[in-house]
Formats: sequence, structure tokens, C-alpha cells
Amino acid sequence: MNYQEKALVLFSGGQDSAICLAWALERYHEVETIGFDYKQRHHVELECRINVLRCFREKDSAWRTRLGEDHLIDLSVLNDLSDTALTRDAEISVTDEGLPTTFVPGRNLLFLTFAGIVAYRRSCRHIVAGMCETDYSGYPDCRDATLAAMIKAMNLGMNGNFMLHTPLMWRNKAESWALADQLGGAPLVDLIVEETHTCYLGDRAKQNPWGYGCGTCPACELRSKGWNTFLKQYRRDE
Repeated sequence: MNYQEKALVLFSGGQDSAICLAWALERYHEVETIGFDYKQRHHVELECRINVLRCFREKDSAWRTRLGEDHLIDLSVLNDLSDTALTRDAEISVTDEGLPTTFVPGRNLLFLTFAGIVAYRRSCRHIVAGMCETDYSGYPDCRDATLAAMIKAMNLGMNGNFMLHTPLMWRNKAESWALADQLGGAPLVDLIVEETHTCYLGDRAKQNPWGYGCGTCPACELRSKGWNTFLKQYRRDE
């Protein structure tokens, strides 16, 4: 535990950010969360994040005392500026440049910038985010080199001393599920399955062993594949 340190977690209500929140709650004296409303196609994740935060407070008395204020930032301008499958009712496919149409240019860069502004005001030195370039959709703003450059620019531009932590950067999805198991055991894994949302289409009607979702979008495919590998490699008794 870093008893004198505060952290701010980028928390969307999805699987990865929920694991990062648990990771931070095990390490810091006080943890705040920040989410972004950019009128995303899977807007249901904003409803899920409130339920997930409630469940976190109910799950563990120590986590409840450390979990502080939640901040929701209106970034609807991002929806106005971008033309992607996450901000429009458009087909999810891969472009000629090799990028999925779910890529929202500048999204993570904006998220980190606004997180830095809030962290500066709230005296949170540590910023925790769920970006990963091991099992991911190929977004260039999820790469470790991108984020290292971004946090350097933020420290220069804000005269700050932020530290950016990405606990999932070099973990595949099965290893991320295993980390959740290590942090909170079966109750945390079950919470992630039942309450978090990852599906790009916003499907909360179809329940799968790994959680709710359409089962066919890239986010669901990654989550499903990781879950099945997790069961085989880490929970052989199930």
C-alpha cells in the first residue's frame, strides 16, 4: 500500500478498467475514478459503470473506505468530430489502412489529457489506465510508446509529476482475467462477468458465460477468447 498516495483510474465500466480499479485499490490510500461521455454507441457502459462502482463499495470494506469521488466528463464534442463505428451506426470492419472502424482518433489522448487536469486539481499523482497492446484491436493510442510520450508531454505542460500505470499493457485477456482472480477471487471475477460492459454494440440482452454482449464484435471476441483460455489455463477444475 502507498498510504500517502492518491490515484485516479480511467474507469469506463468495462472489464479492463474494472480490473485496473481493483489493482489501484490494492495499492493506494485513496482512489478516485473518471469516466467520459462521448455519446458512444455503447452508451450503456455509462449505466454499467455506476453499478460496478456500487458493487465495488459493497464487495470489500477496505476498498469501500479507499474508493473516493467519481468524475464523469462530457466529451460529446468527440462524437461530433469523429466518424467511426463507435460514434455512428456504422459497420464494424477494417479499413484499407489496417485500422478497425471502431478506432476513434485521439480518444485516449483526450482521455488522458482530461484525466491529467482532474488529477492535477485533485492532487492525484498516479493515473491508472487499462490500455493494452497484447490482446487489443490495433489502436495506435493504446501502444506503450504512445502513452509514454503522452505522460511526458503532460508533465512538461502541467509542470507535474504524474506517473501513468497500465497494469494490463503486457497481459493478454486470459492473463487479465487471472489478475482479477488474484486481486479479488471468484467474487471479483463474477462481478466483472455480471456487471461490466465491453460489447461495442451495447448489447445487454444476451448473457454469455463471460458476460453480456453480442458475441461477434471485436470486443466480445477478445473477451470470449480470453475467458475460455483463462478457464483452461488457470481454472482447470471448472
